[in-house]
Amino acid sequence: MSDILDRRQGTRPGAVMDADSVRAAYRRWAGVYDAVFGGVFLVARRRAVALVNRLPGRDVLEVGVGTGLALPYYAADRRVTGIDLSAEMLAQARKRVAENDLRNVEALREMDAEATDFPDASFDTAVAMFVASVVPDPRALLAEMRRVVRPGGNILFISHFTAKKGMLWWAERALAPASRALGWHPDFEVEALFTPEDLIHTTMTPVPPL
Repeated sequence: MSDILDRRQGTRPGAVMDADSVRAAYRRWAGVYDAVFGGVFLVARRRAVALVNRLPGRDVLEVGVGTGLALPYYAADRRVTGIDLSAEMLAQARKRVAENDLRNVEALREMDAEATDFPDASFDTAVAMFVASVVPDPRALLAEMRRVVRPGGNILFISHFTAKKGMLWWAERALAPASRALGWHPDFEVEALFTPEDLIHTTMTPVPPL
């Protein structure tokens, strides 16, 4: 099982996230999310999907599919299921699927990523883009992704992990108390997602912008 990331997670000095906080935050973000974040994280999303398209297997789970920004980039032979906790974000994703006639998107479902109702070993690949710093328990997210991915499959994360020093480090910690309002943790450390043993088996690749 291989995991790809950008950089971020571990201790949580900021406000603790919970499902209701996430729903409330992304209810506010839904209408403007594409305009604010679509271009900023486009390269990272496209790079993640390009890797998914090269991996073996057909069945893909996108965790935290949001407004569906990545959906148009999956190859036609990938059968994609997207889940998200936000009904408002999913409404935007369904609109995108219809407008782009994305026939390889099999389902878009409102679901808690830490406790899905999929059977064990349902997917060849699970990918979570900018989600690990949003969920209340990142390691529970990872455990659930492992459960639903078939033996020999792949798990991919794209995330911003906290800087270790410099101005960005200070900015992340200044924003940490606003975690609930933002809907994610700016001060997210890689150790909050991966154990030391996990990190031995994890491949990390930096992607822009941060």
